[in-house]
Amino acid sequence: MKDSDHKSKFLLTHREREVFELLVQDKTTRDIAQQLFISEKTVRNHISNVMQKLNVKGRSQAVVELIKLGELQI
Repeated sequence: MKDSDHKSKFLLTHREREVFELLVQDKTTRDIAQQLFISEKTVRNHISNVMQKLNVKGRSQAVVELIKLGELQI
């Protein structure tokens, strides 16, 4: 199995996926934090972690990449 195959299967943690699914619904950091019962800092950490995994510079770039990879549906 190639490395890229393995990555796409387990790219996001369950929580990261939840955060980004809410993000594409135009939710704010505060909305997401309240809905998932976590702090806004934790939400930002999840977003930052995903951006690092994807090697992108912004939330919107991360969303675009996740959609391309089939990790996220809109």
